[in-house]
Amino acid sequence: MSRAARDTEDVPASFVVVPQWQGSGSSRAMRLADGAEAIRGDLPASATRVVDVPVEAGESLGTGVLRYASLLAVRTRQEAALQAASASGSGPVVTVGGDCGVEIAAIGHAAAAYPGLAVVWLDAHADLNSPASSPTGAFHGMVLRAVIGEGVDGLELPAGAVTADRVVLAGVRALDDAESDLVDSRGIALLGVDAMTPEALVAAVTATGATDVYVHVDLDVLDPGGMSGVGHPEPFGLDVQAVTESIKALRRSFGLAGAGITEFAPSSPRPPWTTWAPSFGSSGR
Repeated sequence: MSRAARDTEDVPASFVVVPQWQGSGSSRAMRLADGAEAIRGDLPASATRVVDVPVEAGESLGTGVLRYASLLAVRTRQEAALQAASASGSGPVVTVGGDCGVEIAAIGHAAAAYPGLAVVWLDAHADLNSPASSPTGAFHGMVLRAVIGEGVDGLELPAGAVTADRVVLAGVRALDDAESDLVDSRGIALLGVDAMTPEALVAAVTATGATDVYVHVDLDVLDPGGMSGVGHPEPFGLDVQAVTESIKALRRSFGLAGAGITEFAPSSPRPPWTTWAPSFGSSGR
């Protein structure tokens, strides 16, 4: 059993809510703050911290990343909230977005506590663009590239904090050409929708050699027929049960170093948070 599994088994999670919208390139970006608030309503108030997000969009400052200044400010505030959450409890910290850009601070925090962790990226998109390859300049499409140490100053993790061979893409079905090339050249594991079973996901993480895992969930990993409240829906996605069972399987097999739920921009019914919360809050062992 990994250190994270020993330390977090049956220990309630803490939550950091980050209603950031500045990393999104969607016309629905402003609704992400509403989505974060909707999810917060289901969380225990005593175990939840909310990060203050600037009202203004923020300038790019020549970085090629839209709204860079605001994203940098949020990262600093979020890191403080994550540290406070970890100091006040021994369970995993679950980050609630907001756009996927909130994961740069969250995964950085987890990687510092659990060196060598794997990152499972449950998302319709790989989010592996760079400022040079991104068609929009939106950071939520670059965040995983920044996680593996290739981003702009202030919005990247140190080289080696998370290596490409410890990333598992799951449910991804919309990649740009540059992202596909990167997946191939770096040997990043990819489980498409048809291949995504709990057993296959556990096997892919096991193959990385990691004993602890950070689980990222972008709600657009779900089929839009069951989840319409996202900014960039992609057809032929996973259903809620498949994601739920995959999370439970990961919790039975690995320590949970942290998790994130992102990109809820409500126009749909309430998200499947009440189904996933127990899976993140205890190990299921």
